[in-house]
Amino acid sequence: MPVATNELIKTEIQGAVGVIRLNRPEALNALNHPLMDQLEAVLNQWKDDAAVRVVVVTGGERSFAAGADIKEMDNLSAKDWEKDSHLSRWDKLGRFPKPTIAAVSGFALGGGCELAMACDMIVASETAQFGQPEIAIGVIPGAGGTVRLTRAVGKALALELCLTGRRLGAREAYERGLVNRVVPVENCYSEALKLARQIATMPPLAAKAAKASILNALEEGVDRALAFERQVFYSLFDTQDQKEGMKAFVEKRKPAFTGK
Repeated sequence: MPVATNELIKTEIQGAVGVIRLNRPEALNALNHPLMDQLEAVLNQWKDDAAVRVVVVTGGERSFAAGADIKEMDNLSAKDWEKDSHLSRWDKLGRFPKPTIAAVSGFALGGGCELAMACDMIVASETAQFGQPEIAIGVIPGAGGTVRLTRAVGKALALELCLTGRRLGAREAYERGLVNRVVPVENCYSEALKLARQIATMPPLAAKAAKASILNALEEGVDRALAFERQVFYSLFDTQDQKEGMKAFVEKRKPAFTGK
């Protein structure tokens, strides 16, 4: 499908994969209000679009997203923020029901790191740098950074990064469990797309259910998480894809999943 440009993002649907490309290269893809408005609008559109089974979010080779737009924030007060829904847009990505993959090259700092971590998986190029440097300007991460970073890399490293502003290179990010894989910069987007296409071949209701169960496991205790997983497992036996998948397995043929 042809690329659609909303000025600050570019979107494209390739097969069953929706691609969102951040498009503020002159500002290293700093995440201002208009850009995040457009990102939220696309997510709302694709949430119920059966043609889109997986979403890839990417930026440029030099920068995935270098952070939030500080010029928008420097004169705001605490009350201003309480009235502003800007940071909730990161949550919209984090709660998106379909699988999401960030393809990260270059800077993923501050809000950019938070945007990458709001995705379910991260494919990083060898040039990727992750960090939460907000402490240097008198604040802390506000779009999920302290929460998602801690869950990904643990308390000690999360504290070090948030209290010093130190950046993680791609290899260290991989070793600490923040990213799924590290590839040459020229292969970053294609590798993320390859992973997305592989996931898109799976039954979409089961993919959404697996994501929901895994995310729920991060929130709940073991007993509640197991009960949720079991209930979701049961529910899939009322889907056509379950019948098709098991029948195809028995008949030793490739299944044709429809998302029903």
